[in-house]
Amino acid sequence: MAGDEASGEGCIAAVFTSARTSAQWLGFGRELLGEYDSESLRFLQGFRAFLGTVATFALIWTYGVDGGWSSVLEDGLTKLFMAPLVLIVAGPLVITGFILYAPKETRPGLRGQLRFPLMTVGAYLGIPLVILSVTAGVWWLIFNYIFAWKFGLIVGPLLSLLLSFWLVGGLIWLAVFLFFASGVVARTAFNTGIVHPMLPAVFTTLVVWTLNVVSLGDGLPNGPLYVKIAAFLGGPLSVTALSAWELYVLRTRHGVRIRGISAA
Repeated sequence: MAGDEASGEGCIAAVFTSARTSAQWLGFGRELLGEYDSESLRFLQGFRAFLGTVATFALIWTYGVDGGWSSVLEDGLTKLFMAPLVLIVAGPLVITGFILYAPKETRPGLRGQLRFPLMTVGAYLGIPLVILSVTAGVWWLIFNYIFAWKFGLIVGPLLSLLLSFWLVGGLIWLAVFLFFASGVVARTAFNTGIVHPMLPAVFTTLVVWTLNVVSLGDGLPNGPLYVKIAAFLGGPLSVTALSAWELYVLRTRHGVRIRGISAA
C-alpha cells in the first residue's frame, strides 16, 4: 500500500517537474543574454515583487476585497495568462517600431534575430494546441468507436478507461506547463531580448500598464481614495522605474543603445 502511494506521488511529481522544466526552457534567451544580467537589478525586481505582495495583502487585510480571497486568486491567475496574450498582440508593433527606428545598416541583423521570439511564441501556443487537438481526437475515437468495441466483451471499455487516464494526465501536465510558461514568457518578453537587449524592459512596462488599465473594469481596490490611487499606480510606476533603471544599466555599463549596440 505504501509502495502504491509512493508510486502515485512519484508520478505526480514527475508530471509537475517535466512540465516546469519544459516551461523554463522557453526562457532560453536569458542564457544568451547572460552578459547583460545585472545582479543588483535582479535584487530590486525581487524586492519589488516582495514589497508589492506584502502591500497587496496588507491592503486586503485592512479594507477587505469584493469576492473574498478567491477573487484575489482569480484576478492573479487572469493577469498571469493575459500578460503573454498582450505581448503577442503588442509585440509585432513594438518590434516593428524598434526596427524602423534602428539605422538602416542594422535592420537586417535585427530582422534575422526575429526567429527566436517566433520560436518561443510558436512553442507557447503550439504545445497547448497539439495536446488539446490530440486529446479531442482521441476522445472522439473513444466515444464513437473504442468504447463500443466488444471484442472480448470488456476490451473496449478497459481500453477507453486506460486512454482516458492518460488524456487526463496530459491535460494536467498542460495546465501546469501553461502556469509556469506564462510567467516565463512574460518575464522574458518571449525572448525578444535576443533581437535587442532593451526590448524586454520596454515590453514589461507596456504589459503592466495595459493590464492595469484592463483591471479598471473590475473597479479600484477598497479603501480611501488616496489608497485606491496608490494601489492602482504603485505597481506600474515601480515596474516603470525598474525598467528605466535596467535601460540605464544597459546603456552605461554595456554600451547598449536603442539604435544599436556600441562598445561601452
